[in-house]
This record gives sequence, C-alpha cells and structure tokens, in this order.
Amino acid sequence: MRDVRRRTNLQTLITSPQPTETMKHLRPILAIILASLAGVLFSSCAGTGSSGTESLLSAAGFVTRSPENAKQKELYDQLPAYRVHRGTYKGKVIYAYKNEREGIAYVGNEAAYQRYQQLAVQRRIASDYAAAEMNRNMAYGWYGAYGPYVGYRHVVIVR
Repeated sequence: MRDVRRRTNLQTLITSPQPTETMKHLRPILAIILASLAGVLFSSCAGTGSSGTESLLSAAGFVTRSPENAKQKELYDQLPAYRVHRGTYKGKVIYAYKNEREGIAYVGNEAAYQRYQQLAVQRRIASDYAAAEMNRNMAYGWYGAYGPYVGYRHVVIVR
C-alpha cells in the first residue's frame, strides 16, 4: 500500500500542471539571468565596425574636424574612407582618418600617429592573448589535451 502511494505521488508530481513552490521562486531569477545575458550579447554586437579605430585615434590625441569651407570639403571628398592617410600641411606632417558615415575626419600630428600605432599594437597583442587563452581553455576538454595518457597512467613515448 505504501509503495502504491509513493508511485501515485510521484506520478502526480510529474504530470501535475501546477508549478511547485521551488519552481515559483526560480522563475524570476531565471528571467533576470536571461535578460542580463541577452543584454550582454546584444550590447557586444553594437560596438563592431570602425569604432575601434576611432577610439584608438581619439585616445592617441587625434582631434575631430568637419569640413567647413569648399576647399576642405573638396579635400575631404578625395580621401578614401576609413583609412589613415599621411599628408603635409605648411611643411608639417599630418595624418587624417575619414569617417564618411559621420562626416568627420580625425586629424593628428606625427606624435599622435606614433601613439596610435603603439595603442593598436597593444590592442592586437591583448586580442591575440585572449584568443590564445580561450583556445587553451577549450582544448582541456579534448582527448589528449593533458598529454599522452592511457587510462590513468602516463605513457612515455620513446623515439
């Protein structure tokens, strides 16, 4: 009789459409976790494109300029977009980066350009390091990632 009562209680728990008390408490927590995860995923997609270059240029000391007169607009239109260009103005070397979408140019001198190159290299190294770290972490799950093992014993390979 006791076994039958256990089975029927178990069957009613499995087939019951009413959520249990534990499930009622977990729903808001699960909703918060899912909402925050979706926010993180969608916000990371919003910052792609040339904004990385533009943030490096700003950090390096480039200033934003928009073409104001006809001659500046003509020069601005001649530059290919989203590339750093070198030029001279009154005997000084200047660098310019055209953001066609926003209609502005980032302009800097030699020192700002050198700083931009240093920042770009640092960002590249950090990115490569992060990718290598992720590859290493993912490799731990694959067979043989810890070395040549057979069962629980370490195998020595002699050549």
